Amino acid sequence: MKITLLCIGKTDDKYIQEGLDKYLKRLKHYISFNFVVIPDVKNAKNLSEAQQKEKEAELFFKYIAANDQVILLDERGKEYRSVEFADFLEKKMVSSVQHLVFLIGGPYGFADAVKARSNGSLSLSKMTFSHQMIRLFFVEQIYRAFTIMKGEPYHHE
Repeated sequence: MKITLLCIGKTDDKYIQEGLDKYLKRLKHYISFNFVVIPDVKNAKNLSEAQQKEKEAELFFKYIAANDQVILLDERGKEYRSVEFADFLEKKMVSSVQHLVFLIGGPYGFADAVKARSNGSLSLSKMTFSHQMIRLFFVEQIYRAFTIMKGEPYHHE
């Protein structure tokens, strides 16, 4: 299985990028993981929320293949404990999912077309975090899930 994280917009925060680099390097030992940053929508200030979400949807769809399993990171999605998330990933691997694609949308969430294309959604918290911070939190949780699956001493219960 291959996992891809698609995000809208780059981060300028050095500490977030350093954390991402740390966990992306660690993940190489477990799985093929792609972290793709899609450039921000041009002239977003001149667009309505709906128009911006539609433009972002067009950008997302350029990276999603017909047979990809797509999971939205959304505050209204299903919440998992870390061990449950590891089980979720393991079930995807066992069920022969070839490519699992997670999406982090822009500031207004996802267009209806993206929601319709998705195979589900998950939430990292009921709280709202910046889109840049979610990247780091999510990549760390992917790493944590693989250490749980391998029985390694990173996660403590």
